[in-house]
Amino acid sequence: MTTRPPALLLLGTSHVGKSTCADRIGRTLGWPVISTDQLARHPGRPWTGVPDPVTEFYLRLTDDAIHWFLRVHHENMRPIIRARIKALREAGGGFILEGAALRPDHLPDWGIGEALAVCLHVEPQALRARIERESRYSQQDDPMKIAIDKFAERSVRENEAFVEAAIRHGIPLMDVTDPKEADRLAGDLTSRLAGARES
Repeated sequence: MTTRPPALLLLGTSHVGKSTCADRIGRTLGWPVISTDQLARHPGRPWTGVPDPVTEFYLRLTDDAIHWFLRVHHENMRPIIRARIKALREAGGGFILEGAALRPDHLPDWGIGEALAVCLHVEPQALRARIERESRYSQQDDPMKIAIDKFAERSVRENEAFVEAAIRHGIPLMDVTDPKEADRLAGDLTSRLAGARES
């Protein structure tokens, strides 16, 4: 008899490459990819195209307050994520769930069964550089630069928190600072999920 992990959960803060990795694996396996961003929204990227209140959120609050609000948002999402995982498992078939709301400390509450959980992380300076590059930081005005700086600080704090929590809970950690490592990880996870293992 052969079995394989019925699902993949990709954990990590913003801009570590979860969505890219999940989409690549999902296309190869034919599995649906669900992002926690689809389940509930919280002020995210403050640059081009966002409502003014999102920018104000970053400009008016301290770094500590911004990070606290994010953690409260994730706490409020716990039952929503639990219900979605339950529904996906009952529907049968493989699936990939990714998102910054998948905190390592919450996994025991969600009944993920034999699903494979992996936490992605990036070196802090590289994470800041990614955010600046995507936001076109050098082309922004001073208020937007401040908002982007605060978003980056929140992401770096979360990156560190995810690493510490993943270690506590024995969740595999993958350093994807190097894009080649991210590509290798996607390939390895695809092979693991697609390949049968004896049980």
